[in-house]
Amino acid sequence: MSGFYKLFHNNPGGGDDFEYSSMLASLFLKDDDDFAAAPSEEAAFFVDQHVASSVMLTHRVAPDHQPPAPTPAEVVTGSGGCRGTGRSRKRRFQADDDELAAAVTVGSTATRRAPSSSPSSDGSGEGNDTVGERGGGRRVWVRVRSKQWWNHLSDPACPEEEFRRAFRMPRAVFDKLCDDLAAAVAKEDTTLRAAIPVPHRVAVCIWRLATGEPLREVSRRFGLGISTCHNIILQVCAALTVVLFGKVVRWPQSSDSLASAASMFEAVSGIPGVVGAVHTEHIPIVAPRECAGKYYDRRLTERNQKVTYSVAMQAVVDANGTFTYVCTGPGSLCDATVLEKSGLGRRFEAGEMMHGELGEDDGQWGRQQPHRLVGGKSFPLTDWMLVPYAHPNLTWAQHRLNERVAAARGAARGAFRRLRARWRCLRHPVELKLPDLPKILGACCVLHNLCERGSSGLDADLLLHDDLFDEDGVVAADTVPSAAAEHARDRIAHDLLHAGNAFF
Repeated sequence: MSGFYKLFHNNPGGGDDFEYSSMLASLFLKDDDDFAAAPSEEAAFFVDQHVASSVMLTHRVAPDHQPPAPTPAEVVTGSGGCRGTGRSRKRRFQADDDELAAAVTVGSTATRRAPSSSPSSDGSGEGNDTVGERGGGRRVWVRVRSKQWWNHLSDPACPEEEFRRAFRMPRAVFDKLCDDLAAAVAKEDTTLRAAIPVPHRVAVCIWRLATGEPLREVSRRFGLGISTCHNIILQVCAALTVVLFGKVVRWPQSSDSLASAASMFEAVSGIPGVVGAVHTEHIPIVAPRECAGKYYDRRLTERNQKVTYSVAMQAVVDANGTFTYVCTGPGSLCDATVLEKSGLGRRFEAGEMMHGELGEDDGQWGRQQPHRLVGGKSFPLTDWMLVPYAHPNLTWAQHRLNERVAAARGAARGAFRRLRARWRCLRHPVELKLPDLPKILGACCVLHNLCERGSSGLDADLLLHDDLFDEDGVVAADTVPSAAAEHARDRIAHDLLHAGNAFF
């Protein structure tokens, strides 16, 4: 017999009684050699389409195929499966005397008992609450969740240190952030329920980025549903990227701002004309469904001893440790390729950002001061990119230049270290779709700049055990693309060693 289950048992009365057990939700009876009689002669099967998703009807038939005496039949409704359990709800009815079976009919407008609004027996304080009624007497129920943790932190009486440790920023910066995002993330109240306030929404996103905790823990802390928390995080990150990214992460536009950035780097490293330090960090992600080969990171795979996928996040950092330019690319690309494909790299190659104001050189005017970036050995040496010497047996001047370049790059490395320490979601594989990754990375960069400019300190314990992925061991294929770039680097190295700079 195929299409249903047959169950045999011995009849104490001496007969060869048998019992059919069937799943009546979607199965149908098929002919079989052992049971050639028509189904109507042996048993009847019924489906209650209004009450249960799976129904099991058992009926005993005598060997002479005579209709038995009216006996109570049983319909078991449960969450699934063909066998009833102790937790299933049972409903009994009396079979008709003149027919072999009875139909189970339930009205489509069956009355349902509303869940109790009292707290659950486990002491968690969660229950159900009526928030509105609709036509026909139908009421809407919302699960009441505890918001005690968030209510404590949102209370003005909460200590500032506790608030800053939870959200990585002072309360004043958090309030200013809520005001800037209010127009983008605020929702309107409906007849069913009140909208989640803007500070509540922003706090959900920031705490998730800061801790990297799973959505279940975010839901428990803030008293919201898991899917609600997920949608809020994406919405707030999108608002941070659209509303604030262009205002907070900005390349110096005026000549005065470029001159100020160059002077700060010169005070740190002694190298003139440096307006930014470049660093690339590989953010691990889960294996994408499409184009997985582009995001396969061979270097991280060798380092972690397991298959790793990543997104290359490349940024230019000023001397204060804030991001001035950010771009991303697949994790399989090297640092030089990411910079070459970025908009900033194309602008430098076109000569649009090479020179600033006219400066004084050896007491004479008439020569423009070039603007350049500093990077590691994984970048090629160009007219606008200064990298350290990679060959062995360095001279005194070359060794001094490498030290000064490392001091300038320290601003970028420190910025990325603090970025990963504040927003710990970047330290674990990001479980998001590829179109949503730029929103998360952009939001983290915006929040990093706000914290850096807001003078919000970072706890020392957050910086422990944070090793940046550095490609200093990877040397660019073409480290000296032109003789002019090599000559300019040798000249800078000579000046640093013999010009009597202040740091000697």
